Amino acid sequence: MLIRLTNVTKVYKLGVERIRALDGINLEIDRGEYVAVMGPSGSGKSTLMNIMGCLDRPTSGAHELDGQVTTELTASALARIRNERIGFVFQTFELMPRMSALKNVEMPLVYSRTGWRGRHKRARLVLERVGLADRMAHRPNQLSGGQRQRVAIARALICNPSILLADEPTGNLDTKTGTEILALFDAIHEQGQTIIVVTHEAHVARHAERIVRMTDGHIRSDLPIEEDTLSSASPRPADVAASPATGASPAADNLATRPPETSG
Repeated sequence: MLIRLTNVTKVYKLGVERIRALDGINLEIDRGEYVAVMGPSGSGKSTLMNIMGCLDRPTSGAHELDGQVTTELTASALARIRNERIGFVFQTFELMPRMSALKNVEMPLVYSRTGWRGRHKRARLVLERVGLADRMAHRPNQLSGGQRQRVAIARALICNPSILLADEPTGNLDTKTGTEILALFDAIHEQGQTIIVVTHEAHVARHAERIVRMTDGHIRSDLPIEEDTLSSASPRPADVAASPATGASPAADNLATRPPETSG
């Protein structure tokens, strides 16, 4: 079991008011799964992601990552877990604007206990894997939205994380570019990567194998995609062959066949 949440609650205080963002969440995710967490705004899905990603602590209950209870760890130990075992992909990319794509991807290795000496080579390799071999020297403002998200994905993969956490990863992209990014996620998952994507978009969730639906801080359903009645009305998307100009399909093929990079 890679992730286990046991009776997790999260309560925020706003003056005298107490908002229960999560209310008794029990959830288990195995290594190698592709899980979508869905729900409307205010359902608690982003709070759940923050706790699974060790960005926040629950008010009560336990969060275990690979058998380790993270709720008992110090802030520095949690920072190390975030750096070495969890890769994050955000809707807004969160790239350093003055740094090249290569430097952005290298950044997690600068703070890593292992592998930082070989960071230039590792960053080049992972950028090649996501189809950006010819964009390594470009800064974010010289890249398209899809290219910036590819840089963010490469940065998330650089430390060979146990989990890839994606928060609305196609939210700032047009439909065609978003489809290419989802195909890239499919290829990453086929290579064995555990992926958890937080989204409110059905077409994004249909790329997953399992859908967890949330409402008002509760898990309302947790089903394989074939049994999720709201998804069964639409078929799971087929693999999309991207235009050669985008470089998306070669990158996906490369990810599906290349073994993960090792640390060190």
